[in-house]
Amino acid sequence: MPRFDVLDNVDHANLKVKLEYGENYRNNVNHTIVFPTEFQALQREYPIFFRQADDGRFYAVALLGLDKDENLFLEDGRWHARYVPAVQASGPFALELQSKNGEASDSDDPLIRIDMDDPRVNEEEGENLFLPEGGYTPFFTETLGALRRVYVGAQVSGDFFSHLESFKLIEPITVEANYGDTLQYTVTDMFTISRERMAALSGEDLDKLNQLGLLEHCYAAMFSVGNMSRLVDMKAMKSG
Repeated sequence: MPRFDVLDNVDHANLKVKLEYGENYRNNVNHTIVFPTEFQALQREYPIFFRQADDGRFYAVALLGLDKDENLFLEDGRWHARYVPAVQASGPFALELQSKNGEASDSDDPLIRIDMDDPRVNEEEGENLFLPEGGYTPFFTETLGALRRVYVGAQVSGDFFSHLESFKLIEPITVEANYGDTLQYTVTDMFTISRERMAALSGEDLDKLNQLGLLEHCYAAMFSVGNMSRLVDMKAMKSG
């Protein structure tokens, strides 16, 4: 179980984090939760689809592999892509708000927590978190960016899907991935943005989506589906 401590530049001045990805760090997953605010970066690398939770709410995922516990972007402790999804890039860290009045709000101070039981966390090997004078290192500054993307993305995700539902743009899809006669996969319980319904939207509706800052997210998710062929090619190469 994770053991999260509040990060402190005095108590944790000597901490290091190994910049590694792998099964030991729970990166061996065939999909990961992602957020609309990172769709533009994600759509260059991964197929983006939607899933529906038991309570009916939608959330977005990026497919990373085709088999269970398979991440095709992992190799020799590295994540081979131009962009690592924010949830995965956050490593052993978590960001939360420190409530001053019993209820968290945007004006509250952020707390950074670190999982002290994560095998990447140590005092001998890896990237420093703090500079000798106490400021953040470039590595940790970049990690903080990932944490903020998770926090901000989680805040806007609900509104994003509410608007998609109001325009009736979400439709179920069965994802099929085939490579000759040897690799054949079918992924069910997925959703996507309907190209037909997007094309049928009036100029007024498109303008509304644009004014809400959601139109670019919609197109990024739609275009990302073409990355399924890349996943199949990566799977074929690894399968020999």
